Amino acid sequence: QVQLVESGGRLVQIGGSLRLSCAASGRKVGNYAMGWFRQAPGKERDFVGRVFGSGGAGYYADSVKGRFTISIDSAQNTVALQMNDLKPEDTGVYYCAAGPLYSAVDQVYQYDYWGQGTQVTVSS
Repeated sequence: QVQLVESGGRLVQIGGSLRLSCAASGRKVGNYAMGWFRQAPGKERDFVGRVFGSGGAGYYADSVKGRFTISIDSAQNTVALQMNDLKPEDTGVYYCAAGPLYSAVDQVYQYDYWGQGTQVTVSS
């Protein structure tokens, strides 16, 4: 199995950028679909985007398309979420998750492994 640890969350201004990182251990990210989710206070955990750890284009929620990008660093065994033009509605705890490779996974229940989350707050 794989263990995931997110980092990089902080307070950022509206319109700013932030890069989150997810460090994997135990197994290579290339064996999984790697997803990012977020959860705002009092709300359900929502899909943000995913990529296959083996490479290829990402798939993103409409709310972040064109602003967020997921990338894989196979050498470091990490997954990054680059977030640009941040908005207050992007505020939440961001989670990295690993699911079955080559599956169109965009639901919480489809992912097997989760990190502990990192807080992102977007404010003026």
